[in-house]
Amino acid sequence: MSSLIDELARTVGAAHVLTDTDIPPQHCTDWFHAHTSTPLALVRPGTPDEVAKVMAICCRHNQPVTPQGGLTGLVAGAAPAEGDIALSLARLNGIEEIDTAASTITVLAGTPLQTVQEAARAAGLLLAVDLGARGSCQIGGNIATNAGGNRVIRYGMMREQVLGLEVVLADGTLITSLNKMLKNNAGFDLKHLFIGSEGCLGVVTRAVLRLQPLPASCCTAWCALSDYSAVIAFLRHAQASLGGTLSAFEVMWPDFHELVTSRVQGIRSPLPVGESLQVLLEVEGSNQQRDSNIFSAMLEHALERGFLIDATIAQSLKEREGFWRLRDAVSEFPLMWSPYCGYDVSLPIGRIGEFVSELKAALCLHFPQCEHVHFGHIGDSNLHIGVHLDRSCGSFPEDAIDDCVYTLLRGYGGSISAEHGIGLHKKAYLGYSRSQQEIALMRTIKQALDPNGLLNPGKVLP
Repeated sequence: MSSLIDELARTVGAAHVLTDTDIPPQHCTDWFHAHTSTPLALVRPGTPDEVAKVMAICCRHNQPVTPQGGLTGLVAGAAPAEGDIALSLARLNGIEEIDTAASTITVLAGTPLQTVQEAARAAGLLLAVDLGARGSCQIGGNIATNAGGNRVIRYGMMREQVLGLEVVLADGTLITSLNKMLKNNAGFDLKHLFIGSEGCLGVVTRAVLRLQPLPASCCTAWCALSDYSAVIAFLRHAQASLGGTLSAFEVMWPDFHELVTSRVQGIRSPLPVGESLQVLLEVEGSNQQRDSNIFSAMLEHALERGFLIDATIAQSLKEREGFWRLRDAVSEFPLMWSPYCGYDVSLPIGRIGEFVSELKAALCLHFPQCEHVHFGHIGDSNLHIGVHLDRSCGSFPEDAIDDCVYTLLRGYGGSISAEHGIGLHKKAYLGYSRSQQEIALMRTIKQALDPNGLLNPGKVLP
């Protein structure tokens, strides 16, 4: 393999081809450290052209490659197998253009999401996708996983923000299609092959992203509701009353609320803890006074109609941040609640409450000593589930819990992955959400674009 390593070093510079113990540990594993392997080398190209040359070299050597972004994924989609080349996009970092007339921003794939958000904001515009990992995750990874986040109910997934892409194929071919037009029906829209493909079909190197007007107002409230039917009624009431400004609708079941407020230091509940469901909702508009009045009236009507038990509106930025800190406390779970497994699923909005009730019963029956929490974006059909068993209960039965969750979900016609992707963790269950014919077509596309199976091998397809 020395000839391969030498070629790569000549292409990107010896300082950017690391081997053995020189490879930083985070490039050898996944977020949960469930899959750890030492790649043959970590290669860090600095330009799209260098990415193309690296892929061409690896193709000639029949060398598998695992693309890596910010390494914040939760399904081991960027975890290398033993002997892979780990291809880091971190050096492809920068804003190339902000076109205020077209409301677009052109960025390199390794640029952190927060950097792009801040650049857009400085130009008076908004990049609508937002994730808790914004400071670390990279645009290329966001595109490769079709990231979701907190604003999907209003702006859609990452797919809806992408106008153009530049991608390197498995053989090193550089496909540049940096379209900036909202309307472009000139043949197949090839970018959709690569958005959400988890690096199995090509390596994203550049993107043109659609920007939105920067909101001039923000109103945030924390609400308590009696049951899930009230949640649905409140959601529809809010959407009908707020004129398209509803940008977040986060629902937390009592188990999540109790766990976070009682065990995460510094978290205070805006409303008393009880058996009610909690909803964090936020609107972004263009006039603070007008939007505040509409927002308050909407909440008052919801209280009058019995949708809400109680509600409180954030009166300052500090209070708003406190609301979101409670919702985002899930990031503490790996530290305070280990071992646990988390699930990112979606199913028809009207059936989520029924599913949660049935899943709770199943978990209590099969794993009577487990703790579980339920929360999610809900307005976009996305439910998150966490399940924990204390180490004193013996080995952690992750496979059995997976079977319990996904078998029940299958009966609801749900998706095993709402926004995190498939990676390694979920590929055995892909058939629970996709038909044999759909999986066969995925294989056909993979074969056409990567006939030697060099890009992110072993991921997504079972």
